[in-house]
Amino acid sequence: MDAPGPPWLPSAGAYAEERGLWRLLQNMVEELLIHKPDDPIQFMIDHLKQNNDDAPRICILGPPASGKTTIAMRLCKHLDAIRISQETLLFEETLALTKEAKAYKERKQQIPNVLWANLIQERLSNVDCIKQGWILEGFPENQEQAWMLQSSGIIPRHVVVLYAADTVLIERNSGKRLDPFTEEVYHTTFDWPSDPVIQQRLVKPEDLSEQEMSKKLLEYHRNFPGVFQIYQKVLKSVNADQPCMDVISQALTYVQTRHRSAAPFTPRILFCGPPGSGKSLQAALIAQKYGVVNICCGLLLKEAVADKTKLGELVKPYIDNGYPVPDNIVMKILAGRLNALDCVTNGWVLRGFPRDIEQGEELQKAHIIPNRVFFFNLPYESIMERLSQRRIDPVTGERYHTTFRPAPTPAIQARLRQNPKDKEENIEKRVETYYRNVKELEEFYEDAFYVNADQDPHVIFEFIESCIIKPLPCKKFKCL
Repeated sequence: MDAPGPPWLPSAGAYAEERGLWRLLQNMVEELLIHKPDDPIQFMIDHLKQNNDDAPRICILGPPASGKTTIAMRLCKHLDAIRISQETLLFEETLALTKEAKAYKERKQQIPNVLWANLIQERLSNVDCIKQGWILEGFPENQEQAWMLQSSGIIPRHVVVLYAADTVLIERNSGKRLDPFTEEVYHTTFDWPSDPVIQQRLVKPEDLSEQEMSKKLLEYHRNFPGVFQIYQKVLKSVNADQPCMDVISQALTYVQTRHRSAAPFTPRILFCGPPGSGKSLQAALIAQKYGVVNICCGLLLKEAVADKTKLGELVKPYIDNGYPVPDNIVMKILAGRLNALDCVTNGWVLRGFPRDIEQGEELQKAHIIPNRVFFFNLPYESIMERLSQRRIDPVTGERYHTTFRPAPTPAIQARLRQNPKDKEENIEKRVETYYRNVKELEEFYEDAFYVNADQDPHVIFEFIESCIIKPLPCKKFKCL
């Protein structure tokens, strides 16, 4: 038998996950490798003092007239981030390189890529961008610019690429109007403001003719594959040829997600649901595929009785007489199992506890905090159909169902028995007890996922699996 570890060991991983320590360490190592400072310790101290690793770092890309400015401005409002574009940079008089960039503009010369990269780096080093995060609009335009940003340590976490048919973009371009006060972009057909004051002050921007627009689109299509190659792992394409709010919603949903991390992740999965909702099957499938420890609270109590442990002796009278086991005894047995080495190392999937908010609070006090919680939902009629028709063969222990899995022979059919708990009146009591407590439990586990348990088990498994392997969304961003 394995020797027990130190008392802090079981909760150490949970503490690190809850406080984001693994992600913090990963971000710091990334920064060290990018900047290669002579004094890594001092660099990390400064990084912790100055940087906000949860702040947005987003690029909004796309062809001309795809709506980059509109989407960037709306996202900035939702995320409280700083919008940066080539146009806004040229108005930043406080930046040392702005004057040099403007000189190129006045001479009608193309601003060099290296100057753009340095100008962006200077702007992003300002405290507002560090604390609030940034949304870089329309840059990089080609692979060379993207490499320059990378070499400067400017690495976006999310890249949103807008796309639409060239014919749509050419039509959009001809109807664009600009509000010189707010820099909001409108359109004579698709997005005309209702306020007469705004209508009066709109101006037609110095946009391209249809022929020049076609050239720009050709240039964009030629350069985009190189940009895609660099950012493909953090890139999301959004169709810009749909209502503006739909585009914003899709973009916002994406930038609120967290990408999969190399940081350690130990699954601690909790299944809650009414009897007959399929928790046991899904727990077995998850345990089989991912090697997590499958724990049923009721079975755990029976094992304690069978093993004749001291706690098992306390449990036995309650089980023999059909009474619920006191929570304090259940918690001691459950905590001992969940803190065992295999559970701490491989993770676990638990069902049958907690059944009410008091038990949930007891789990939390014991520092047993699941990082994925699922509530199974199943109609009452389906519960009754699944449970009331279950039968067991007392000779072989094999389980059957009069509708879904009938006994193969009349002899087996004749000896089948029904578990008393599967009688309709007992099922009704168990279901009523579950729904009496589940509302408070759902509020207690506010980040839980909800499972439609009235469908094919393999479809349910795929949904649960997708929720386990993907990171949880970042809470700090505002919602639409």
